[in-house]
Amino acid sequence: MSVTVCFLGGAGTVTGSKYLVQHGKQALMIDCGLFQGYKQLRLRNWNPLPVAPNHIDGLVLTHAHLDHSGYLPLLVKEGYSGRVFATPATRDLCAVLLPDSGHLQEEDAAFLNRHKMSKHATALPLYTRQEAIESLSAFQTHEMGEPFSPLKGWQVTLSSAGHILGASSVLVEVAGRRILFSGDLGRPDDLLMSPPEPPPEADTVLIESTYGDRIHPDENLIAELGDALQRVAKRGGVAVVPVFAVGRAQALLHAIDVLKVKGELPSALPVFLDSPMAVQTTHLYEKHIGAHRLSRQDTRALTRSATMVSSTEDSMALASRHGPMVILSASGMATGGRVLHHLSHYAGDHRNMIVLTGYQAPGTRGASLASGAASVRIHGRDVALAAEIVQLQSASAHADANQLLGWLGQMPKAPDQVFVVHGDVGPADALRWRIEHQLGWRAQVPEHGSTWAA
Repeated sequence: MSVTVCFLGGAGTVTGSKYLVQHGKQALMIDCGLFQGYKQLRLRNWNPLPVAPNHIDGLVLTHAHLDHSGYLPLLVKEGYSGRVFATPATRDLCAVLLPDSGHLQEEDAAFLNRHKMSKHATALPLYTRQEAIESLSAFQTHEMGEPFSPLKGWQVTLSSAGHILGASSVLVEVAGRRILFSGDLGRPDDLLMSPPEPPPEADTVLIESTYGDRIHPDENLIAELGDALQRVAKRGGVAVVPVFAVGRAQALLHAIDVLKVKGELPSALPVFLDSPMAVQTTHLYEKHIGAHRLSRQDTRALTRSATMVSSTEDSMALASRHGPMVILSASGMATGGRVLHHLSHYAGDHRNMIVLTGYQAPGTRGASLASGAASVRIHGRDVALAAEIVQLQSASAHADANQLLGWLGQMPKAPDQVFVVHGDVGPADALRWRIEHQLGWRAQVPEHGSTWAA
């Protein structure tokens, strides 16, 4: 009886990762992500899955980012009753990210209803904050390297992928097949996370390709960020830094602390972390000592290097302050959250700066900012852009093309088949070409909704 993998997301695009492994009457889903970015992709979140949620027997998460976990509350809401297997840190991060995702969706629906902007009689969220909280009871945690059986006759082993706190690669063994899901792979030189573990032997590999056509520059994050913040501080401006609340916010806090200790930034330069989710996440680094590079002293310094802003009132009060100062605020692609208010307030002044800190998915405001747009639309109005736009080249938490190829090259033996996933078409195909021509392995970029049979 064959084993099949159905590509329900993360195929031909960098979002919505969902892979369904089936054998006989059993089905195990790897990742359960939301589609983000372009509207036509986001609309997929509303389409029913080709398999009923109550016909999925188990679910494994590689990590907590919403493009890998954010569909979970909806899956549970629609009838999934199995376990969700993940590392302890991934479970803790999901307890922060998923309720926040539900809250933002409720806010978006309320905004559309209030302004009668919905095409439907009543706009509804995909799921609510409470539904997200309820989905957390399904989690069962396992440590890296600890084999476990998610379903009878199946074995799964997690290994560290770097990338963010708790991120793992997933090896699924069933019916004599070994299928390896890379998850999102981190960089060997990441400020916070240790390098990804070498991959185990597998017959089939699904490899991410976010930066499948890109080589990271040699410049390091501390130097690059220091140059930018020195410029804006000298002219008395405000640096608005859209950050991903998990990983990127903490890397920047660590970099700022190092720069202040070295005297390369004024020790009195005010820095604010304006994201309740990022504040909560920052404290998790101390809880999970050993799951990252930082010492206990370093993790305490993360909270020392900035003023933690949680309340809405304190966030709004930042608008009455003058530069120089630095505001780190979610979301990292400027798709929502408090950072939109800061962008609206500060983007029109040439003394100010907007610092983009990572991959900006096509169709997001962050991508518009990176492309040199003259204005961006925020809360129903066009905001002119006069502030200096800086896109950091060294802040990515994803492995580049050479590092992805190097990770694959550590496999004990060549797999039968490689599928290049979690990348836009260009990067995915570029990595496919390199795998075929440099490693000599069979590789292809699967179509969304397609199924492969072993």
